[in-house]
Amino acid sequence: MPTITELQVHDVRFPTSRDLDGSDAMNPDPDYSAAYLELMTSDGNAGYALVFTIGRGNDVQCAAIRALADHVVGRDVEALLSDLGGFSRELVGDSQLRWLGPEKGVMHMAIGAVVNAAWDLRARREGVPLWLLLAQLSPEEIVDLVDFRYLSDALTRQEALELLRRAQPGKTARIAALQAVGIPAYTTSPGWLGYSDEKLVRLLREARAEGFGMVKLKVGGDVEDDARRLRIAREELGPGYPIALDANQRWDVEEAVAWLQRLAPEGPAWIEEPTSPDDVLAHAAIRRAVSPVKVATGEQMHNRIIAKQLLQAGAVDVLQLDAARVGGVNENVAILLLAAKFGVPVCPHGGGVGLCELVQHYAFFDAAAVAGERPDRVIEYVHHLHEHFEDPVRIEDGAYRAPDAAGSGARMHESSVREHLFPDGPVWKDPAHVAHA
Repeated sequence: MPTITELQVHDVRFPTSRDLDGSDAMNPDPDYSAAYLELMTSDGNAGYALVFTIGRGNDVQCAAIRALADHVVGRDVEALLSDLGGFSRELVGDSQLRWLGPEKGVMHMAIGAVVNAAWDLRARREGVPLWLLLAQLSPEEIVDLVDFRYLSDALTRQEALELLRRAQPGKTARIAALQAVGIPAYTTSPGWLGYSDEKLVRLLREARAEGFGMVKLKVGGDVEDDARRLRIAREELGPGYPIALDANQRWDVEEAVAWLQRLAPEGPAWIEEPTSPDDVLAHAAIRRAVSPVKVATGEQMHNRIIAKQLLQAGAVDVLQLDAARVGGVNENVAILLLAAKFGVPVCPHGGGVGLCELVQHYAFFDAAAVAGERPDRVIEYVHHLHEHFEDPVRIEDGAYRAPDAAGSGARMHESSVREHLFPDGPVWKDPAHVAHA
């Protein structure tokens, strides 16, 4: 029987700060990076995953993933993949690792990478995309993936089972429809805070021409400059075109309310991460104060417990799960179930290298087997770095096309990994190469 032979971890970084791609009020010079994992097996197969960072500290994230090798290397592949719920709970439940969290931060994201690599391996072995693998599980198999500890005051196992059973009728038809038409996307590519007005206008026009039904602008640097940029976007896109805003955790409560009152005349669709991602009550207070502007958050949500509290407190209108922030597929399944229980749409965060490739699987699974059809479901899209992945996202007429390749979409081209290794890859050692990259 095949066994897990090795965890290969690579510190891969892209010099996006050169053009201010990804820049926002809290992160002015990001270098989009990936702690990239290859889970190798004795029969020559592999599973792939990554944890997204923005540069410094990517080495710390890589070290955290390597620290999990003893939990994985030598294990029987068939036994591991047949009980990924148990595997996830085992890693999360390691008492000494829990002391570093518990269930949050660098170590929890490392666990998520290993769990995700195992899911990618299973999907590749079964020859199906991850979203379809999950959607074809029975309700009982899906709830077996979830750790309901700390959730039962909001969602019990039985409630989750009933929710999934209610979604069973019509699932086959929904899968076919998703494969035919996809899921709408919105784009953040025009809105990075460091872009000039000219670049903003050009990219807004391109976004509309490409069929995107919503764009997002970064805000939080200067309120009058934000008002000016939002006014430019509104004049370019016209009344009624949805324009979301993202403050990337910039404000206290009173500051957020005042700032949004200044921006409200242009009718923003939502405000994303107006304050600390951990501050549930602050999000609730902001939401009450700025209505009808919606509040969205979740990309830096540590775990399913924070998701539960945001929903219980009525703190969010839109929940934005991230593929690499929590403890992997299993915990994100729990978050999708929680959101469905509370009737809140999940619009996944995709602003980072590889994240679009990964998060689309959760949205398609959600639409097929959990929350079903929702006109308010959209997936974030940015135009950067997709060429480095073997199965890049496909966008047509402003919508994600359903992934059809086996796996989770995490596998990168070997040449991309090699050239962008930090600090010794050609892109980092040769300034001329950086200028060309």
